[in-house]
Amino acid sequence: MQALVNGISLAYDDQGSGPPLILIHGFPLQRKMWHPQIQAVTGAGFRLVTPDLRGFGESDAPDGPYSMEIFADDIVALMDHLAIGQAVIGGMSMGGYVLMNLLDRYPERVAGACFIVTRAPADDEAGKARRLHLAQEVMKFGPQLVADAFVEVLFAEQNLTERPKLVEEVYGWMSATDSRGLAGGLLAMRERTDYGALLDRFRVPALAIGADGDRAIPAEFSRAIAAGVPGCRLCIVPEAGHLANLEHPGAFNDCLLEFLTSLGNW
Repeated sequence: MQALVNGISLAYDDQGSGPPLILIHGFPLQRKMWHPQIQAVTGAGFRLVTPDLRGFGESDAPDGPYSMEIFADDIVALMDHLAIGQAVIGGMSMGGYVLMNLLDRYPERVAGACFIVTRAPADDEAGKARRLHLAQEVMKFGPQLVADAFVEVLFAEQNLTERPKLVEEVYGWMSATDSRGLAGGLLAMRERTDYGALLDRFRVPALAIGADGDRAIPAEFSRAIAAGVPGCRLCIVPEAGHLANLEHPGAFNDCLLEFLTSLGNW
């Protein structure tokens, strides 16, 4: 499905019925990453909305600038389009940065927050320099540059060799992404707000999901979110890396559904 929001066409899937859950993909991914969650979430009586952020998947990839504010504004505009006043929102990695922006600027739209393999602190200067360099390079040489750089760190080490079809599928998503979206996402992450010392301002029911084999954002960052957000629960997915929801969907879905069912209706 497509929705015209903020001057672009945003692709999304909307499945099931009941209290709404919005899951926001990470970088350099797309909404297809949530396919192992569809049956579990909708079968448990929830509505699942999965958008492609601008620049990714089947959404338009306009020229920049891109920012977490723009990504968040697009999510709110999609909620308006779908007549969703409030939703539980989960954000994976870069999607978690979008979630924090939503909690900061649109707290009334978030019924609950699920921080999925993400981190609160911003990049240090070395990290910002790497983002800028990669953004410049991907505009010159194309999306395979990002796909090659990221595929090694997205999976737990053992899954790189034991799950070749999954690795191939994810690589295909990344290498098909528009270079403008990849560069825009990198620069948006580079300039994101540092929420490391601000987590106590997020006053919603919350869950932090980490993965014990995550080499991109180690589980310590999920533990820090759980410690910093008042009342936040913590779940560490075993035998999984940065793509915990794809690598170990059973354990991931158990964490997610336990949280959702604890909230009742919203």
